[in-house]
Amino acid sequence: EVQLVESGGGLVQAGGSLRLSCAASGFRSDDYAIGWFRQAPGKERERVSCISGRYGVTYYADSVKGRFTISSDNAKNTVYLQMNSLKPEDTAVYYCARSLGRLCISGVDTWGKGTLVTVSS
Repeated sequence: EVQLVESGGGLVQAGGSLRLSCAASGFRSDDYAIGWFRQAPGKERERVSCISGRYGVTYYADSVKGRFTISSDNAKNTVYLQMNSLKPEDTAVYYCARSLGRLCISGVDTWGKGTLVTVSS
């Protein structure tokens, strides 16, 4: 079964840090790009980061560039999102998703159920 499970969300004060994990099963994570998305109440889902399969090319949205870092551990079949200098506007449900191939493109075929990040001011 293809599955993505996020973890690591929680409550943190502005300026703090969290590390999110996306554990993949049912497929080899290095064969696919894995993206991190977020959705805040009343807002559309936003892609915040992505890491390509095999080559490890990364993408960051302007809103998180310089604060967030995506990485992968193929041995653990897990992708991480290190979030530093968190701001209240980072509050959202964060999802990881599998892309259609190794490239960081918008199309995805599998989503996790999300993990909630709440940043207090």
